[in-house]
Amino acid sequence: MYCSKCGKQVDDSVSFCPACGNQLHTSGTTATEYPERKSRIAAGLLGIFLGSIGVHRFYLGYVGIGIAQIIVSFVTLGIGSIWGFIEGILILTGSFQYDAKGIPLRD
Repeated sequence: MYCSKCGKQVDDSVSFCPACGNQLHTSGTTATEYPERKSRIAAGLLGIFLGSIGVHRFYLGYVGIGIAQIIVSFVTLGIGSIWGFIEGILILTGSFQYDAKGIPLRD
């Protein structure tokens, strides 16, 4: 099967495309389908308060971007921490809907 949004080939058993997060099946997602869902509120608050060191990105599974945020904050002497603060607000407003595995965030 192929994702209708990005065109990547995906396994028939998954509900979301791991590449872009597009929902593949209309069965709906519940907590029982994804017991390891991450909290949107926790991720957003981590971004606001600890975004300069990328904690929210590590929490969501985006290790590479988390490391990049640490480097940017260090190189810019803390000015780059605005990046994490803004991402924290975006997570809380719903702009980020999936973690690194393509699993939807819970409220």
